Amino acid sequence: MSVRRVQGSEVEYGIAVQGQPQANPMVAATHVVNAYAAANGLTRRARWDYEEESPLRDARGFDLGRDVADPSQLTDEDMGLANIILTNGARLYVDHAHPEYSSPEVTNPLDVVRWEKAGELVMARGARLAARVPGVAPIMLYKNNVDNKGAAYGSHENYLMRRDVPFLSIVQQLTPFFVSRQIITGAGRVGQRQDGSVHAFQISQRSDYFEVEVGLETTLKRPIINTRDEPHADPKKYRRLHVIIGDANLSETSIYLKHGTTSLVLAMIEADALPAPLMLADPVRALHQISYDPTLRTAVKLADGRTITALELQGHYLEHAKKFVETEGSDEQTDDVLARWESTLTRLADDPMNLVRELDWVAKLALLEQYRERDGLDWDHAKLHLIDLQYHDIRPERGLYHRLVAGGRIERLLDDETIAAAVTEPPHDTRAYFRGRCLERFAADIAAASWDSVIFDLPGYDSLQRVPTMEPLKGTAEHVDGLFGQIHSATELFRAITGR
Repeated sequence: MSVRRVQGSEVEYGIAVQGQPQANPMVAATHVVNAYAAANGLTRRARWDYEEESPLRDARGFDLGRDVADPSQLTDEDMGLANIILTNGARLYVDHAHPEYSSPEVTNPLDVVRWEKAGELVMARGARLAARVPGVAPIMLYKNNVDNKGAAYGSHENYLMRRDVPFLSIVQQLTPFFVSRQIITGAGRVGQRQDGSVHAFQISQRSDYFEVEVGLETTLKRPIINTRDEPHADPKKYRRLHVIIGDANLSETSIYLKHGTTSLVLAMIEADALPAPLMLADPVRALHQISYDPTLRTAVKLADGRTITALELQGHYLEHAKKFVETEGSDEQTDDVLARWESTLTRLADDPMNLVRELDWVAKLALLEQYRERDGLDWDHAKLHLIDLQYHDIRPERGLYHRLVAGGRIERLLDDETIAAAVTEPPHDTRAYFRGRCLERFAADIAAASWDSVIFDLPGYDSLQRVPTMEPLKGTAEHVDGLFGQIHSATELFRAITGR
């Protein structure tokens, strides 16, 4: 058993224009992406390839009709917005009103941390560069999930799973896990309910915005379990679990445990190694109840009438993961995830403030309580909302999270140099390596690319030439580095791969 599996993250960033509260966020987001592309020599010729995408295919066995789908679900349509592919294999683009960074595919939780944090550097540089464009006011970006005006935006996770695992098993076993894992992955929020009308703190930024248990939507009637069946890989072998319920984390530990613990639970589901699921009586209500209680004492109802806390639910999954590892074997990163998971739950049970150096929601709550005590502030005070927002500012000189890091008050898993290198360097052990190296070496000859293909426009060929990359663990450095060392043009590369 291992935390190793193909996975990645997608983060939409909150955006504001200094001194222009009515500014069009789509225009501002476009400035960020285009400024980054221009400064880094990234050709706009290579567009995103939408041909193989199927956002309306449902894992429950049907396709939603385009005529009834919400426009936000039609992610396979080229809206003409800024959309570039980076040399690290990631995608940087405008998703409706937000700039979004989709990490390259990686194989383990620590690499998720590395390439997601690299995305923060990409976004911060894009915003700085956009501000140098004549006529463009300074743009602020926030790695958060709410605008405190009733709107939320996503931080999504993706995990590749075996296709033969019954989707019902995924739903039943993951629902209690997702409802309870916010005590580790929450980013914290001032205000409860979607409009923030209840003046109090809560653990998760996103919990209030989930309204159903299972569904295809991502921007309305948000489900705890999303059913989009778009594997971006061989559909006969794989399904991509598209997780929309997580918060956008700045804490490296929170990102690491979010992906690490989820990977472990998925491994147990695939092996049918979990007992009958602990079915919640009302998962959506339980999600909100847990988020509203930073003391972690709230017990939620199970379908059989018993009650259970979020700590107990997480403990249930942890204990079975430990037993499964004893039977199936482990590796260094899996052992580390298990140890950190257990330590986190133990210390949360004693006092959540024990995790002030590791979890976003605890670090934020500690800051807020300092201001509340010093200035005598109630939870409805505007200053607390500003502190909440400032925690997520990705500018190192302004963001409160970054100030905590600079002061040695947040635990790090990776150093700055390792993260900075990932801004341009693709992961070596997935197909993202091939995609990234193609963009680095032969950008002018690439017409389009996506997660599962690279499309070349080559002299001497009458049509565009697609190279499929349907196997995420092929096209790695081990597979293609020697080839890249031997060829000098995109045409040579294509002929070496295809024989044509």
